[in-house]
Amino acid sequence: MFGSLDEVSAKLAEAGYLPSREIATAVYLADRLEKPILVEGPAGVGKTELAHAFARAAGRTLIRLQCYEGLDESKALYEWEYAKQLLYTQLLKDRIGAAVEGAGSLAEAADRIAGEGNVFFSERFLVPRPVLRALTSDTPALLLVDEIDKADPEFEAFLLEVLSDWAVTVPELGTVRARQVPRVVLTSNAARDLSDALKRRCLHLFIDFPARERELAIVRARVPEASEALARSVVATVQKLRTLDLKKAPSISETLDWVRALAILNAERLDPALLDQTLNLALKYEADVALARERKGELAAAAQLG
Repeated sequence: MFGSLDEVSAKLAEAGYLPSREIATAVYLADRLEKPILVEGPAGVGKTELAHAFARAAGRTLIRLQCYEGLDESKALYEWEYAKQLLYTQLLKDRIGAAVEGAGSLAEAADRIAGEGNVFFSERFLVPRPVLRALTSDTPALLLVDEIDKADPEFEAFLLEVLSDWAVTVPELGTVRARQVPRVVLTSNAARDLSDALKRRCLHLFIDFPARERELAIVRARVPEASEALARSVVATVQKLRTLDLKKAPSISETLDWVRALAILNAERLDPALLDQTLNLALKYEADVALARERKGELAAAAQLG
């Protein structure tokens, strides 16, 4: 476990993530209390990256479950390897025949096979999926349940047992308990409301788009080849873009992509011509690009002041 808030901040920074005090506090408490952390916020603010950094900082293996509509327990928990079961049935048919030889009825034959144990529904034929892998991992693990808001409400109900008891029920094997309590990070873009039951089991963290100085610090850390003037002008422009009525505001990753692209073009700062030519690096909808061009004067002024 982390020893202090300062240690969390330092280790997350070493892992490539620059946390605010609020983020560091949430990670510290999630680790010490062994509670899941639900991270909500707009797309592209670094929710998934926080989980990756948390795992690296804590020395845990990251196990990711990407959520989507229609996700069910079999894809998240386990599946039986039916082809392997069938192969073993063919290979062992002589032994099965010997076991039921002389049985007076089908019921007696079934009882004899049952007496051999549930050999075809054992761990030998079990294919663990992310949730079960996190619980049965021999090394400390971090389970990332990414974009939980895309999954169906029924899937949330399945997760409650895991998050409450650190255990799951496999009907053929019984209850499987965690060998080591995993850390769990759930992310949500707030596409739908999550259940109160799920929220009660988690610490809550909301991550918004960063303030200018924090975003500038992220750019300096992730794109060190960019000049200071270029980093400042791009960040100032992105901050201005986010105040417009856009369909999709530029994310931190898009800020980084924009700075990297301009650095490749040997730009020293974002001038009006480059702004017009490279808006598509920050904005992903043509309507947003058109709106930005209508406000090009304001954006260019922001870039110069940056």
